[in-house]
Amino acid sequence: MSLFRRGEVWWYEFWFAGRRIREASKSASKTVAKGAEQRRKRELEQGFNDLTDVRQERVRTFGDLAEKYLENYKLRLPQSAVYAAYAVGHIVRLLGHKMLVDITEQAVTEYQNGRLREGTAPKSVNEEVGFLLRILGEPGDLLRARLRRKRLLKLKVRQTVGKAYTSEEKDRMLAEARKARSPHLFPAIMLSLNAGVRDAELKRLTWAQIDMQKRYLTVGRSKTEAGEGRTIPLNSAVMEMLEDYREWYRYKFHDLRPEWYVFPFGKPHPADPSRPVTTFKTAWNNLRKNAKIVGRWHDQRHTLITDLAESGAGDQTIMDIAGHVSKQMLKHYSHIRMEAKRTALESILVKPKDNEESKKNDATLPTVARHFAAEYPQRSPQSPIFEGHRGVGRGRKSLKGIGSSGRTRTYNPSVNSRMLCH
Repeated sequence: MSLFRRGEVWWYEFWFAGRRIREASKSASKTVAKGAEQRRKRELEQGFNDLTDVRQERVRTFGDLAEKYLENYKLRLPQSAVYAAYAVGHIVRLLGHKMLVDITEQAVTEYQNGRLREGTAPKSVNEEVGFLLRILGEPGDLLRARLRRKRLLKLKVRQTVGKAYTSEEKDRMLAEARKARSPHLFPAIMLSLNAGVRDAELKRLTWAQIDMQKRYLTVGRSKTEAGEGRTIPLNSAVMEMLEDYREWYRYKFHDLRPEWYVFPFGKPHPADPSRPVTTFKTAWNNLRKNAKIVGRWHDQRHTLITDLAESGAGDQTIMDIAGHVSKQMLKHYSHIRMEAKRTALESILVKPKDNEESKKNDATLPTVARHFAAEYPQRSPQSPIFEGHRGVGRGRKSLKGIGSSGRTRTYNPSVNSRMLCH
């Protein structure tokens, strides 16, 4: 245990559980520094004794634990290992030097604020905090419960960020994609706009998953269980594109093997078909600039689902194509365009016109008929309208009578009509 001074600030230094602790007291008073040292040592001792069976883990640095976590993550979830390394890298940069016992609710909140000050999106910060708490293990579960109770666990994110491209935007997009330097761009956009294939599904797509004879593709690994293994029919536009793309592919690589990736690795030109392309980001950003459109790559999927909804396709059909698991998610993706809404609202204006025409037609009827219908709405006792008007539950007098001659006399509508008209 020792105190020393650096400039105007006193520091303390001591050994704890085999590790050297050297920290600033943030005070110019030696007395305050002594108190800070004692409090810090007590804090470490209390944290060290929280979990008696993992005491040595409590004094490990977060950076050490994160490195081990990433090794296991890459083995179990290789498809998302790149993003995990990116997210955990930021956590290690800001919290890697801290011991596990030092990562408290306040530390998590300070991390959130620090990332927000760096301009990071709230959604990304939430995902990084999720990694942080999972790396901590059981202490992370306790922190999660405390932060949730105080409503500090997740930052508020935007709910609606998607859009559906208009027909004009799609035309400009495809025209620029045909002229793009990357040979991947046009086929990838066609599959996104016409089959709703996700970005990650596109990059892992192999030729074995495309059946050119039966005109459909089978999705491999996907974001959801509903999306994995789904089959998507290919329309005529996509089939025409794939025929041309296969010819270029065979010319480029002198072969086309089922296990090869549809979008091979290589920048700026494809070079290795046994490895998948890593990203479409650069080509997509250039296309957006040239086509003068605003939106994300994923909005192509929003566009397809919106087009299907406007065309009258059933919910189950759309969910099977898109790989959704609920109608709530389908509602999130479907953006019924303003023009479709306007057409629907304009269609209701036709009904009043039809009613006016029917009134004009009624005005041409004879006056006697209108007078008859007004005063005697049941018109004829033989009519079903007559019985319905009088009611089923009530008794009805017989329409037959016995004349003086002994004959059965029946009701004569024509006679009654003439009497009413007089």
